[in-house]
Amino acid sequence: MDPILEVVSLLLGFIGLVMVGIAIPNRYWKVSTDDGNVITTSTIYENLWMSCATDSTGVHNCREFPSLLALNGYIQASRALMISAVIFGFIGLVATLVGVQCSKAAGEDMVLKGRITGVGGVLFFLQGLCTMISVSWYAFNITQDFFDPFYPGIKYEIGEGLYIGWFSAVLALTGGSCLTCACKLGTSEKQPYPYQPRGRVYSGVAPSQSQAATSYGQNAYV
Repeated sequence: MDPILEVVSLLLGFIGLVMVGIAIPNRYWKVSTDDGNVITTSTIYENLWMSCATDSTGVHNCREFPSLLALNGYIQASRALMISAVIFGFIGLVATLVGVQCSKAAGEDMVLKGRITGVGGVLFFLQGLCTMISVSWYAFNITQDFFDPFYPGIKYEIGEGLYIGWFSAVLALTGGSCLTCACKLGTSEKQPYPYQPRGRVYSGVAPSQSQAATSYGQNAYV
């Protein structure tokens, strides 16, 4: 496997993991819309953990969701997926650091290191998949309520936290796919074959110089 591709994929997965860590605590997963409102006195924004509001004077008030079971199902699922993405990404980062060719942690066995790198690539891919499902599911519910003319509650728009999550998912999926597809899983080291000369091999004692001259003299007069 190309060492440059390993390093690039590792960087993509690492940046994706960092972006997941930024997206999870970001408060602006959804922001209340001003569409259809003549006078707006406050703005409400939420994420997976709390709901906040800011008034026209710039004062922010936030409160955490009081009950986990009282939340909508998609919020609970998004929480679980984002936490799973962090776990997958961290383990994938450690595995890739051990398995890259420039690392000495796994010794000099390139087959073993390739398999460890492949496992890291799969974990990076799972990280991106969990993140993509979480933010896309959350965004789907936002747009569904926004375009529903009979929805009685507050309508929201997509916030910056979801865009950070999408960017993180793309990076992790790209890095994981490159590592998984490029590493050589299950390959074995090539063993050198013994050299076998072509033709027949005769074994025996070479005739002495006197014997060879005698036989030549006898054959010369026949």
